[in-house]
Amino acid sequence: MIFYLFSMNPSNLLSVQDLSIGFRTGEGFVKATENISFSLYSGETLGIVGESGSGKSVSALAILQLLPQRLVEINSGRIFFRDESKDPVDLLKKSDDQMQRIRGNRIGMIFQEPMTSLNPVKRSGDQVMEGLLWHKRISVEKARKKVLGLFEEVQLSDPEQIFRKYPHQLSGGQRQRVMIAMALSCNPALLIADEPTTALDVTVQKSILLLIRELQARHEMSVLFISHDLGVIQQVASKVVVMRNGRIVESGLTKDVLNNLKHAYAKRLVASRPRL
Repeated sequence: MIFYLFSMNPSNLLSVQDLSIGFRTGEGFVKATENISFSLYSGETLGIVGESGSGKSVSALAILQLLPQRLVEINSGRIFFRDESKDPVDLLKKSDDQMQRIRGNRIGMIFQEPMTSLNPVKRSGDQVMEGLLWHKRISVEKARKKVLGLFEEVQLSDPEQIFRKYPHQLSGGQRQRVMIAMALSCNPALLIADEPTTALDVTVQKSILLLIRELQARHEMSVLFISHDLGVIQQVASKVVVMRNGRIVESGLTKDVLNNLKHAYAKRLVASRPRL
């Protein structure tokens, strides 16, 4: 049995402690993460980087309890979240009803491919309004005004037109901006961005990264940014965690980690980036 001595810095918004996750498959039990720990301060951006299968996205999905319960097994760990100056709570012990009040409200998430995350048969504006109507209990008129303001804030041209369009009528960059507006709609304390620029071309990718950085500073929120690209993490995150095969192999201030790479795997991640 593992005992935890809980000590959380008052400025910590999120604290993941000794998290070990596995999946039950037809070929047996597969480990996804093994005793990983990291913390995220209020107003800070933390990057988690690693190749496909390193456990970075699994860790992010565990925070919101979005992993398939019938397949997943959490062998150890706690995920503490402190919000609005309240005592920290262990998200892993929250019921589904309790998590529904946290997801999209106090913790927002941007997914990698908005086309699979957005409902194809609902207009873009209506989808962003849903969270506001559910969590904030405001009128449809106020929710609509809020969404139009958000579309303007995420630099969507002609918000009224975007509001009425369906996801398939938007470009990849526009869809991702709609997803960002949705994630920000309830003023979350924490924004989780799971490879939000991977499916975009280089020019659009740069504009989305700049936008996330601007929004993080403007709203003074914390950001957990997931990527396979250390160069992307360097642009947005002050701290970085490097993962490989479910384990953390390097962590620290981004500039220190990049200037003094110790693990061969982290060196390969840097070397694999195309030189401009």
